Amino acid sequence: MMELEGFRELGLGSESIDALREKGFEEPTEIQRRAIPLLLQEGTEIVGQAQTGTGKTAAFALPILETVKHDRNTVQALILVPTRELASQVSEEISSLRGKRSIDIAPIYGGASMAQQLKRLKRGVDIVVGTPGRVLDHIRRGSLGLSDLEFLVLDEADEMLDMGFIDDIEAVLRAVPEKKRMLLFSATMPPEIMKLAESFMRNPEIIRTQKKDASALSTDQIYYEVRESDKLEALTRIIDREPDFYGVVFCRTKLQCDEIGQKLHDRGYDAAALHGDLSQREREQILRKMKEHQISILVATDVAARGLDIQDLTHVINYTIPQDPEIYIHRVGRTGRAGKNGTAITFITPSEARKFSYIRKASRSDIRREEVPGAEEIIEKKKERIKNEVLASISDDPKPEYMEIAEAVLTGRDAAEAFAALLTSIYKNELDASRYREISAVAPRAKKEKSRRERREEARNRERYDRISAPSMDEEGTTRLFIARGRKDGLTKGMLANIIIDQTGVRDEDLRDIEINETSSFITTPFSVAETILKAYSDRSMKGKPIVMRAKPEGGARDGRKNRSAGRREVQKARGRRRKQWEDDYQPYGRDTSDGDDGRYRFPDRKKGRRRK
Repeated sequence: MMELEGFRELGLGSESIDALREKGFEEPTEIQRRAIPLLLQEGTEIVGQAQTGTGKTAAFALPILETVKHDRNTVQALILVPTRELASQVSEEISSLRGKRSIDIAPIYGGASMAQQLKRLKRGVDIVVGTPGRVLDHIRRGSLGLSDLEFLVLDEADEMLDMGFIDDIEAVLRAVPEKKRMLLFSATMPPEIMKLAESFMRNPEIIRTQKKDASALSTDQIYYEVRESDKLEALTRIIDREPDFYGVVFCRTKLQCDEIGQKLHDRGYDAAALHGDLSQREREQILRKMKEHQISILVATDVAARGLDIQDLTHVINYTIPQDPEIYIHRVGRTGRAGKNGTAITFITPSEARKFSYIRKASRSDIRREEVPGAEEIIEKKKERIKNEVLASISDDPKPEYMEIAEAVLTGRDAAEAFAALLTSIYKNELDASRYREISAVAPRAKKEKSRRERREEARNRERYDRISAPSMDEEGTTRLFIARGRKDGLTKGMLANIIIDQTGVRDEDLRDIEINETSSFITTPFSVAETILKAYSDRSMKGKPIVMRAKPEGGARDGRKNRSAGRREVQKARGRRRKQWEDDYQPYGRDTSDGDDGRYRFPDRKKGRRRK
């Protein structure tokens, strides 16, 4: 059978086939098999539903590379992505697929040098990969000419909408020529996505790939039940047991990332922490070292790791339990790719057993329970590894100059003792079992049969919680906030979301119904989020009044307080007061709007001395 015949049958040319062979591709994925032939047809537009890690970048990049004319020296394809990291990743992926074709690809995103971007665009670029805010900035400056644009791609469209980029995206869409072909790729298909497609696309082909679940992954899935205080010890044992550990350790917060990364580094491991507080330059340095295997352990948050494309990971470690099945599948799917086996390990504390049981069922995962390996097992594994390393090294013929030294050293000495002394000098206390601290045993929980009353109460609580936390929840569970800034201050929906998320650490999905008026704005949030935001801005005022405060309810203040109290009691009752309110880590990594030397988002200050007329 002809090499890469599956890709040849899709209609790709020899240059693309050569590039795919160089990258080690073997067979096209489902999204590639269905999208590439359509995109090679002139004029076809596509709405594709495909998850991260399914090869969708190659699905749209290969047809674009086949179509772009490299002698024009003008932008012929524009690819919009939600984050800076994804812009760099997609740009690198397209560059690796172009082969020997002279096609210029440029990543354009906020946080990078504007002067360098202007210089590069002026020289001429064929394909631009960028974040919506920075791309729109270049369009308005006139530095990004799109008169010859043939392809406009929205990659991770649902993510861009969730991050509040809809206004910027629509502004970009209105600025591009009508003759262009639009391609839209998204992991999910909410109504907003289809509305966008209806407004700006012409009879697109709809492609929906099968949704991944954890049972379909080539990954050995294990969980250890350990106490919080024993997690680091368990992690080091897992790393030491594997001869070629190369993985990502997922933590819930930035603080925890720094702590675990530093402790691993202090113990001599090649580890680094990756989270939203790092500068773009620091991120790029860490990722480069990881890809070049100078670092073997990356400690990251879910947000910071979004869009990462690191090949051949042997392990994914869930140091903290994922918040839902989708996050679990996404984490686990980072290993065991391209037909290779990987291992996913999750640490759970005794109190998280019920929540983890739900994740296992919802993700349809076959996850087995194991005991943390003992110190003796780790030492035996290390002995075997050292023996293999030594045997591999002595298989080479020794050089004469070293033979002379060996003979001199061994004269009058026992050869075994001398060799053991040499190993001690090289490996030091590597085989010292006392380096490993005792781990407290956690016995498996006996399954307790619930009474009919408990099952009925649990069902009522679940129904009540689902009703309250649904996206269409009514005003009983939410608070409307007033912000004393508006369009007159340069505020947009995306910027307002940026500011609040950056300053308070709340999540994008909890900021709803954003309304920007001339001198003020409004936003709807759940009660607990509102309390977080109000507390964060309690000491920031304008003429003696807080910048952020509760909006007056339509039914009067008394009715509003009554509704809020009732709603809060309902939420707390449904959740059983067990669920944590927020993670302190959600940061909109890669957003374009920022001010201040530290890159943080702030409300625009009103000009001093300005008086209202």
